Amino acid sequence: MTIASEAAAEAAAELLLPVPDADGAPFWKYAARGELRVQACAACGRLRFPPRPCCPHCRSFDSEWRRMSGRGRIWSYVRPHPPLLPAYAAQAPYNVILVELADAPHIRLAGNLVTSADAPLDSVDPGRLRIGARVQVVFTETGGMAVPRWILEKS
Repeated sequence: MTIASEAAAEAAAELLLPVPDADGAPFWKYAARGELRVQACAACGRLRFPPRPCCPHCRSFDSEWRRMSGRGRIWSYVRPHPPLLPAYAAQAPYNVILVELADAPHIRLAGNLVTSADAPLDSVDPGRLRIGARVQVVFTETGGMAVPRWILEKS
């Protein structure tokens, strides 16, 4: 392991982790399997994110989790610069993107654009960031959780 990759591994160990609640726990369970799933109302069929106990459209409390293709487009992005938390400052500036899912255009997920699942947060050249660029979800293990990240789709 190189000095740079050791530093990136140490920084990754200190990143903030999601705190699953009862409604969102299935999202993280499926992520651990490498699946991107979104909560859907079992009564009216509408997808919703973030997960919640009641459908905002028909008020049903019945839900299910639908598997998504994992594909989407960059809807927006930012490049955070210091001052940041130390674990993030070590990799700044890096890419944070908002992805509009191909299967559900009204649902957007935030994440990092990287070159591969386990690449550092600053691994993509900022010149490659484009609104509308096609991306694919990948999962990386961070602090015992599978966290979704995004890579550019091959054309």
